[in-house]
Amino acid sequence: MRDFEKTIISCAVTGAIHTPTMSPHLPITAEEIAAEAIAAAEAGASIVHIHVRDEETGEPVTDLDLFRQVAETVEAECDAIVQPTTGGNPTMPVEERISVVPALEPEMASCNMGSINFGLYQMADAFDEFEYDWEPEHLEASRDNVFRNTFEDLESILPIFDEHGTVPELEVYDVGHLYNAKHLVDRGLLSTPLHIQFVMGIHGGIGASAKNLSHLVDIADDLFGDDYSFSAIGAGRKEFPLGTQAVSMGGHARVGLEDNLFLERGRLAESNAELVEKMVRLTREVAGREIATPDEVREFLGLKGQSETAV
Repeated sequence: MRDFEKTIISCAVTGAIHTPTMSPHLPITAEEIAAEAIAAAEAGASIVHIHVRDEETGEPVTDLDLFRQVAETVEAECDAIVQPTTGGNPTMPVEERISVVPALEPEMASCNMGSINFGLYQMADAFDEFEYDWEPEHLEASRDNVFRNTFEDLESILPIFDEHGTVPELEVYDVGHLYNAKHLVDRGLLSTPLHIQFVMGIHGGIGASAKNLSHLVDIADDLFGDDYSFSAIGAGRKEFPLGTQAVSMGGHARVGLEDNLFLERGRLAESNAELVEKMVRLTREVAGREIATPDEVREFLGLKGQSETAV
């Protein structure tokens, strides 16, 4: 992998997995999402990963006005790299999910490297009642849903990244997605060096274990040599163990309420900043590494800078 002395901390602020009933601290409105992103940046996150939600019900949406409002607020208040999702909600068509790139021309956006079953239905068993009717329907619908990211989809969206000067962060949910990325590099649809986000612990993707993270890195080393960098997500209770393993291996880590609602067993995180602060502390104490600033990350990943976005 590529060598970078400092650690990149990303924060996924709200996502499309957890629902309002699951935590009162999940940010819903554009104002709340932006405030959480800014606080996460102040705590040490150089990249803030953004989804948006219906401001009345908290349901995941692709509302470009909300994306713009969040991005404008964040960029006005701090120098964090705003990374909108092109994953959106797994039920959304790819044409809807990619629309944020031409709209905002961000420095970086997520880009999913393959299709998977994306099961959320099992999470409903933990709750007897929900605040909104859409929540149990949203979770149950995932029982028969495929999160679609076909080769044809990727062939259509990757040129959009290039056209708008947006660097894709490659979301890899299983080992085969690394081979998909290699295929796209070989065809000239992806440019190296790559920045890969290993998404572990999604029901339908690779399990969140230390052995699996080591395996993913081994395969990426074989396929890409020193032409890639990686970060890791451990969904749920594996957020901090896998984040710590990743930074100890020379990689990077993502935390945030999209991936995990708890600061520790039995204690809900009250903010994204709390999760970032814990990951910063673990990075320094366990791995002995310092935290990269947004501008250091821009230089390392070859990003164009805030002034070149359409925000």
